[in-house]
Amino acid sequence: MISMTLSLLIAIFWLIFWIYWIVSAVGVKQNVKGKGSWSFGGWLGSRLLFIVIIVAILNLPQFSGWWAWANGWAIFQSEAVRSIGVVLTAAGISFAIWARRHLGRNWSGTPRMKVGHELVTSGPYRFVRHPIYTGMLAALFGSALAVGFAWLVIFIIVTVVFVRRIGVEEKYMMQLFPDQYPAYRARTKALVPFIW
Repeated sequence: MISMTLSLLIAIFWLIFWIYWIVSAVGVKQNVKGKGSWSFGGWLGSRLLFIVIIVAILNLPQFSGWWAWANGWAIFQSEAVRSIGVVLTAAGISFAIWARRHLGRNWSGTPRMKVGHELVTSGPYRFVRHPIYTGMLAALFGSALAVGFAWLVIFIIVTVVFVRRIGVEEKYMMQLFPDQYPAYRARTKALVPFIW
């Protein structure tokens, strides 16, 4: 019963996140043409494809024994670890939303240059250069602790995607802010405060 309640909490946190993300995407600055490869269909399509693949893998009978074995690991059976996971999920989503609010109209769903792009260094951007990713990864890891191994697989995949995207975003920021960004980059870490 407790695990169902925690799973429901995780689902509610992510629902809040996605509702906020969709609503706050209205009115963002226009993209600079030729500086990124964003299209709504591509953005939405890639996310839907990712969800379809994960759902398919989770439901294929060939993997059911493996998922049961992985979810049986002691770490996924501990109520204390699950509770920590719920707190980490809430904290990560809150951190990502805080970062999204500070980024404001400069936000984009994929690495892009914006018309009138501004360098944001306030709020969570004082601690890391990519706090939205930091928050989302913390929330995904928390969800893995609270719900089970499938979320850990998602966490690993998303981490790889975000690390790749950081390289692209950093290149754009160096082009946009050649005088300011190197100093900002020197005093803040990319993703994990004090580490990397």
